[in-house]
Amino acid sequence: MIKSSLFASEEREAKLDQLGDALKVLGTHVDFAALAADIDRAAPRPSRARGGRPPFPTELMVRVLLVQQLFNLSDEQMEFQLLDCLSFQRFVGLRSSSQIPDRTTIWTFKERLIAAGASDSIFEAANRQLAKHGYTARGGQMVDASIVQVPKQSVSREEKAMIQERAMPADWSPAKRRQKDLDARWTKKHGKSYFGYKVSTSVDKRYKLIRKMVVSTASEHDTLHFERVLDEGNTSRDVWTDRGYVDGEREARLIGQGWRMHTQRKGRADKPLSECQKRRNRRIAKIRARVEHPFASLAQMGGKALRCIGLARATLNLHWKIAGYNLRRLCYLKVAGVVAF
Repeated sequence: MIKSSLFASEEREAKLDQLGDALKVLGTHVDFAALAADIDRAAPRPSRARGGRPPFPTELMVRVLLVQQLFNLSDEQMEFQLLDCLSFQRFVGLRSSSQIPDRTTIWTFKERLIAAGASDSIFEAANRQLAKHGYTARGGQMVDASIVQVPKQSVSREEKAMIQERAMPADWSPAKRRQKDLDARWTKKHGKSYFGYKVSTSVDKRYKLIRKMVVSTASEHDTLHFERVLDEGNTSRDVWTDRGYVDGEREARLIGQGWRMHTQRKGRADKPLSECQKRRNRRIAKIRARVEHPFASLAQMGGKALRCIGLARATLNLHWKIAGYNLRRLCYLKVAGVVAF
């Protein structure tokens, strides 16, 4: 016989705490009020002059978007889970509320951030949280890029040529135009074709936290954004990269600026690598491999594919995704007792 209890809700929450609620740990270590304040400065809340129902608090919406990225949920799925999932309700602060942000509210909040050009605000705010806990960038940095795919576009050769010229076929209906991603591009990696965008990152060696990032189309070469993602705040001037970043002129310039470059060498058919160069590549690979760990975590969070259309929305989603990774990593470091020094 199933036992009924007047205190079933409290008993379930206690059991949830006993089993370990990762979102509760996140709420303990992250100052969401500070994150919300940074968002409001970058993208001010809409005016109430015209009346209407007041919007949900920014802190609540920040929590909603963070959960959405951590669990790779669409706006529709996020609405359902806020109605259904106890841990989500408790983390967001809707345990006793009859109202929740629906799919339209979530979409409108994200569009507000895009319109204000505030895509990087949450990422920068999350990095300030890392500094607040003492986890500054240390030990040098690894620079790498990863392809982020979007749904492939079915277009004719003529339409593709127009899109590459930043134009749109006149016979496309408004509904069709909304479903076509005019910013995503094709690229090849290891002989396989990919369609979408690319995120270039700098990861610190000590804590494996992503310190700098740039989102671009997939066709842009990794090296174009190399210097933009170099983290000047790292306590070490060591930089590790793979053979895709070989550029003698740039390397000489950066060495002149005080950077210590550790770039794997690339052999050619007429000039294979020497045994010394192979040993050097292996030494670099052992350290550089740490940059793959954040990318693996992002893949688990759904960060290797996007549901949105356009570079602006891709940039917003990836900034939130990586901010989510950094905050989750912060909680791991705190719980594991990794001392910040």
